Amino acid sequence: MPDRPCRVPSDTVTAAGTGRFGTVLDRIERETATLRACGSPADYIPLLADADPRRFGMAVAEPDGTVYGVGDWRTPFSTQSITKVFALALVLSLEGERIWRGVGREPSGNPFNSLVQLEYENGVPRNPFINAGALVITDRLQTLTGNAAGRIRELLRAESGNPAIDFTPAIAASEAAHGDRNAALAHFMASYGNIANPVPDLLAAYFQQCSIEASCADLALAAGFLARRGVWTDGSVLLTPSQAKQVNAIMLTCGTYDAAGDFAYRVGLPGKSGVGGGIIAVVPGVCTLCVWSPGLDPRGNSVAGVAALDRFTTLTGLSVF
Repeated sequence: MPDRPCRVPSDTVTAAGTGRFGTVLDRIERETATLRACGSPADYIPLLADADPRRFGMAVAEPDGTVYGVGDWRTPFSTQSITKVFALALVLSLEGERIWRGVGREPSGNPFNSLVQLEYENGVPRNPFINAGALVITDRLQTLTGNAAGRIRELLRAESGNPAIDFTPAIAASEAAHGDRNAALAHFMASYGNIANPVPDLLAAYFQQCSIEASCADLALAAGFLARRGVWTDGSVLLTPSQAKQVNAIMLTCGTYDAAGDFAYRVGLPGKSGVGGGIIAVVPGVCTLCVWSPGLDPRGNSVAGVAALDRFTTLTGLSVF
């Protein structure tokens, strides 16, 4: 991917209560208020455990860059596994189908950091969004670019128009200090020849990638290429329409850990969650969304965030089904 300047920030930034989606967002904010007392922030990364579960933000971005938001939609939060979508898109753009030699495209049905399934399948992860699969993707992006985390940050800055998006070194260090399971996954895959870079270098890139902080507005805008069939905001092409379809399909079937079936049932959109409490979702051809609330359910998905997306598709009738 060539270097690209940040997009010009949109003049069509809309508060809730106005425009196409404003009234809907206002209603969702009210109707999900009681759910913010449900769930708990991720506690296996100490810095995430301090997040206030009462926080809530939601943004909707249309393909032309118009953005609607409510609540804490401008507040940066830890993106965590949401960055896996952008890593996958970059690798697909650079080498296409080759990536599927080292990672599958099937739901896992197991916890996102499971070692058992990886051993059973000879070091080939089920999909790009469980931790083992994401490590394979980051490893490949590191080989292709020499700076996997930097390329993801570049994409987010350029497409959101926010040059302030950056890594959070304290979170990366906290993840590294509690990253034994990820290290085990990486070493195990390396033993099968499915990791090319030295494992310590790969883990550093992966933890840095996951430490990026961005807001709901930033992420809704940055994911817009998935609603525009792979096209950047400036009209250039990141993915072919077929590749954009593939990323959306994997988000639908694998994007919310081992709750993807329930998410598809309730929300009916491609989505990707992160343990920082964020979820991005795509209505192809119409809009992209991001919701954030740090209280997680036992599977690692935001309780209020899933409910908000459920209400959005119910109230608007916008779904892939």
